[in-house]
Amino acid sequence: MIFRFRILILFLALMVTNSIAFADQQTYIVHMDQTKIKASIHTQDSTKPWFESIIDFISESSMQEEDEEDDNLAPQLLYTYETSMFGFAAHLSKKHLKYLNQVDGFLSAIPDELSTLHTTYTPHFLGLRNGRSLWSASNLATDVIIGVLDSGIWPEHISFQDSGMSPVPSHWKGVCEKGTKFSSSNCNKKLVGARAYYKGYEIFFGKKINETVDYLSPRDSQGHGTHTASTSAGNVVKNANFFGQARGTACGMRYTSRIAVYKVCWSSGCTNADVLAAMDQAVSDGVDVLSLSLGSIPKPFYSDSIAIASYGAIKKGVLVACSAGNSGPFPSTVGNGAPWIMTVAASSTDRSFPTKVKLGNGKTFKGSSLYQGKKTNQLPLVYGKSAGAKKEAQYCIGGSLDPKLVHGKIVACERGINGRTEKGEEVKVAGGAGMILLNNEYQGEELFADPHILPATSLGASASKTIRSYSQSVKKPTASISFMGTRFGDPAPVMAAFSSRGPSLVGPDVIKPDVTAPGVNILAAWPTKISPSFLMSDKRKVLFNILSGTSMSCPHVSGIAALLKSLHKDWSPAAIKSALMTTAYTLNNKGAPISDMASNNSPLATPFAFGSGHVNPVSASDPGLVYDISTKDYLNYLCSINYTSSQIALLSRGKFVCSKKAVLQAGDLNYPSFAVLLGKSALNVSVTYRRVVTNVGKPQSAYAVKLEQPNGVSVTVEPRKLKFEKVGQKLSYKVTFLSIGGARVAGTSSFGSLIWVSGRYQVRSPMAVTWQ
Repeated sequence: MIFRFRILILFLALMVTNSIAFADQQTYIVHMDQTKIKASIHTQDSTKPWFESIIDFISESSMQEEDEEDDNLAPQLLYTYETSMFGFAAHLSKKHLKYLNQVDGFLSAIPDELSTLHTTYTPHFLGLRNGRSLWSASNLATDVIIGVLDSGIWPEHISFQDSGMSPVPSHWKGVCEKGTKFSSSNCNKKLVGARAYYKGYEIFFGKKINETVDYLSPRDSQGHGTHTASTSAGNVVKNANFFGQARGTACGMRYTSRIAVYKVCWSSGCTNADVLAAMDQAVSDGVDVLSLSLGSIPKPFYSDSIAIASYGAIKKGVLVACSAGNSGPFPSTVGNGAPWIMTVAASSTDRSFPTKVKLGNGKTFKGSSLYQGKKTNQLPLVYGKSAGAKKEAQYCIGGSLDPKLVHGKIVACERGINGRTEKGEEVKVAGGAGMILLNNEYQGEELFADPHILPATSLGASASKTIRSYSQSVKKPTASISFMGTRFGDPAPVMAAFSSRGPSLVGPDVIKPDVTAPGVNILAAWPTKISPSFLMSDKRKVLFNILSGTSMSCPHVSGIAALLKSLHKDWSPAAIKSALMTTAYTLNNKGAPISDMASNNSPLATPFAFGSGHVNPVSASDPGLVYDISTKDYLNYLCSINYTSSQIALLSRGKFVCSKKAVLQAGDLNYPSFAVLLGKSALNVSVTYRRVVTNVGKPQSAYAVKLEQPNGVSVTVEPRKLKFEKVGQKLSYKVTFLSIGGARVAGTSSFGSLIWVSGRYQVRSPMAVTWQ
């Protein structure tokens, strides 16, 4: 690693001392359409002459345009690719790219990158750099154990090898359970424990685990658990990729952490009995962070097994991160909403896998796919009744397509009911030549990159609407699909349409989710015996697969929490959570507000989609102030929302009684955000909430408040300045929300923020005001 870092410094120094013209150029990986190759300029064994002719064209064209002061260097061909991909690597300037775009067959030019530490890419997107801050050697040397409750693990994967690791920490009490295709020797100094929980599952379904389709052991038969475990704490793996796509160095967020796996999910789901047992055991075993990419519909905390077990975990100092759910963009769908849980939404990075759909009328649309073959020709396009007589034909459900109608054609299929790659399989079985996945208005502009087994792509809602109209109004509609590889530089983050939204049904006094993190098209470890598309007919094998979901965003945050825990050993789970929330950002990489893929509902995302914003690990390591919360505070919160003593006892184990004297209000929970509920006709009615902040920054510091007021609400803060004399000092303030501007429609909300500013510190809390 040190050697690579020195090479990077030398390379940068060389770049600085070179000419201005050379600095204007960089290496690009150029993807070309092999069907466009000219027969006159290639040999039988090599297409290199074609690539050389392209470079000659670029060079001659740019030279004709140059003047005496233009000292651009000539384009230089570095490598040609003819097996794993089709194209070449060349040293080009921006002017050269302009002429490259004129070449018939050009698909994309992707800037080359040095092989530095990335998940392929998400650590880089999150600002994590080797040797710096959270990824410093001293911080990574600390023993932290992440417990992953999921579908198990594929222990032989390179992401879980233990080469060079120190002995298992002495506080670890877990075991490595034997079972089907799993022995105690499958654990090591990286994978320190593995258990399987299935009793609840077998009772729920009234039958034994089918060992022909699953392993009665911690071994992963679905891939989901392997993927999430490596995202949080997988080893550094060079040259990770998905059939050449998303190439880079894969690693978990806290890649030196130990992993303890608790298999609680089987072929048909996960029962609460098993989840509770696993969480209980994990805390007893000695995990430091729990990561749960699972959940169910929102329910009161007293009947929510994950909420109950999570409360027990945080009492022992174990932070619990959970996925928000994949039921967006519908409001009030967010799950795992207990205030002591870190609830994670999903958003995109700036890396994409673009495609181009071209209709017979000349219109083109951008899509997304992981398909690796050639582009299709312009082929007949069928949809709905023109693909099959059954109503299900528009969804391309098994047996719904008529081979006579779809053979050799591109089939447009609506998303929903069956899996996206399953639709492609049905099209292929019926003889179709390609597939276009259509989004409805609720799915918005969300584009999934799926490992299809035939030429296929997803399209956003607006393009899908055009496709439907075109296919039904033109006598002979046609379409083609081309594939452009991996690209970077998209506006990001953008909220995923599938990510579940607030306001919380069961705890509307707290904004949920808490934060968002990368959860769209995430590459991570994968069992070699499971096809990347989940299709039995798909015989491909991969070491890394690309998936989307809040299941993917959750382990990013659990891994980052492990980084913070190792840096700040005395911080409580609430303090770590506060640091992640108050330092989260709400602007994308272009400086604009974070947008929403469900753009038909709202072009801009709100705190009910992203919580406090997108996680910023480096800033979270030094947040300035934190909002700490004790376990007693959480119980008082339950008292304030009128939970009964028997309901609260499920969490407190009967050792707590609500005060009859104290006046408790839910808004006084010392949360790092503000969810305010006002009557729809309550003009000039106010509520006041109290907060306490703890100084974890500079010993002597002064903070001034900055307000971005929600529409229809006047917000005042007292005091407006906070002056600290030492680290660990606590100061309180009050916030008053006054409804102004007349009656409001019930269920509407407006948003703002409260920021404590001191030099480089900006401690930000979102405000969501909802009229009831």
